[in-house]
Amino acid sequence: MAKHLVLLSLAVVFTFSCLAFAYEPSPLQDFCVADTTSSARVNGLACKDHMKVQADDFFFSGLHIAGNTSNAVGSSIKPVNVAQIPGLNTLGVSMVRLDFAPWGINPPHTHPRASEIITVVEGSLEVGFVTSNPENRLITKVLKKGDVFVFPVGLVHFQRNVGYGNAMALAVLSSQNPGAITIANAVVGSNPSIGSDILAKAFQVDKKIVEQIQSKF
Repeated sequence: MAKHLVLLSLAVVFTFSCLAFAYEPSPLQDFCVADTTSSARVNGLACKDHMKVQADDFFFSGLHIAGNTSNAVGSSIKPVNVAQIPGLNTLGVSMVRLDFAPWGINPPHTHPRASEIITVVEGSLEVGFVTSNPENRLITKVLKKGDVFVFPVGLVHFQRNVGYGNAMALAVLSSQNPGAITIANAVVGSNPSIGSDILAKAFQVDKKIVEQIQSKF
């Protein structure tokens, strides 16, 4: 019995170790400030000489400034990732500021390398994500100031301002470079375009409808 418990414990430890390293590995030193001048190809960015590291390598200013929401979707996203703070390299975390005009949206999208946790600072947001095939179940909720919601890694999700005033939220993501794939842009706005006959069959609509949508991207 004791032997079985030991084996079970080892299996649990191994499983959680695999999960821990499934995305970004833990750093092996105090920090690895990104050397943006290096052409070395690694999973992340090469490290700057630690003797040349300065406080500004870990600093960003400007998150208090509202973004410009005068666009087709009525929203603005201000990222703070390794591109803005080189000191985030290997630390597995980043954040964004999201601004919304009244009824503005952050269109359905995914982050291929990160889960996301969001909190509303001003206004109210309808948020939601869709589970994977075959259920494709929509899980959605209206958030008010101070509310927090989580989007699991890789799942399609969105936000929409459901108020008549501006809204703002802050989100933290579990990657220094989470990436973003906006579904509409990727599917109907790819370059070169996915064949309209393929999309027509996928969406079960007339080919002319697909071509009309593609012309807007």
